Amino acid sequence: MSPLQLGVVTKTTPRGGNRMTYKDSGVDIHAGDALVARISPAAKATSRPGADPALGGFGGLFDLKETGFKDPLLVAATDGVGTKLKLAIEAKKFGAIGQDLVAMCVNDLVVQGAEPLFFLDYYATGTLNIDETAEVVEGIAEACKQVGCALIGGETAEMPGLYAKGDFDLAGFSVGAVERGHALPNMHAMREGDVLIGVASSGIHSNGYSLVRKVVAANDHVLDAPAPFSPADKLIDVLLMPTHLYVKSALTAIHTGGIRGFAHITGGGITENLPRVLPEGLSAQIDLASWRLPPVFAWLSSEASLPDSEMLKTFNCGLGLIAIVEAGKAGVVIEAFHESNERAYRIGNLSRSQGNELQMVYEGTLSQ
Repeated sequence: MSPLQLGVVTKTTPRGGNRMTYKDSGVDIHAGDALVARISPAAKATSRPGADPALGGFGGLFDLKETGFKDPLLVAATDGVGTKLKLAIEAKKFGAIGQDLVAMCVNDLVVQGAEPLFFLDYYATGTLNIDETAEVVEGIAEACKQVGCALIGGETAEMPGLYAKGDFDLAGFSVGAVERGHALPNMHAMREGDVLIGVASSGIHSNGYSLVRKVVAANDHVLDAPAPFSPADKLIDVLLMPTHLYVKSALTAIHTGGIRGFAHITGGGITENLPRVLPEGLSAQIDLASWRLPPVFAWLSSEASLPDSEMLKTFNCGLGLIAIVEAGKAGVVIEAFHESNERAYRIGNLSRSQGNELQMVYEGTLSQ
């Protein structure tokens, strides 16, 4: 009978004679356990009908019946925050990045008419830094709490050799629900004369940062110094301003009954994102002087010598959300956004496309 059959533990030595553990390879399971213990209260605080978040299981549970939807369609979204992470890592400022991650996902849900229900995150790094990781996840939890979305789980992966020291990456996943027949955009209802309403962004949000970082490096700007366009603020603080959360205000606007569609202005700017929600045969006519280009964008335009056309297909240019609204309800929708403490502007309207092709028609120039 072999020692294994007798229940005797035999001692083995790896080739080369050196015993190695998982921790020796760079993965610390105990650090992961400590992180879960630290962030669990933040996740618990995101509890909502349908979910009572408790981290540590193999999957997160959500009871859709508890939400009160009668005949829901589920809407799912996933995203990251791109190379904005490089600035956050360089500056050792991680709190705002969590909101960026949530916003990039839940804003994509609400523009389809959906209420965000739950969120999961994926955090990958070379060596786990508990304090830094906790700051990110606590920022995620706080943003989830603000939009009524439960943080029901996630994954922290420690992968030495794949990520450079100090580097990490993030991905977010969110699911929402909308009653059948109420999903947006409602392209069949869109008409010539529908009004375009722009809702202000909080800054650059989470797109275009490869260009932003190139501008900073090429002109030797010091991130911790006062911003050239806003001496009262540090440049890094302006560049890391978190992506605005539009969930509450957009849902309020939807309840007016005047919304026919929304565009979340992310990568590709206004030029690439607004056409995604317009039907064939209609074009968007936008008056570029109808809102003011925020100083950070005017600075980027000047530093990189970017024409308006390039700015409009790279950045949000001060508008993080654009609504397509029934003409007779434009005033009501704008008022709904104002009551939600948003800055909203009438920026244009829909018109017939020449040659029955979708077009973006800009009038005037971006106003600084």
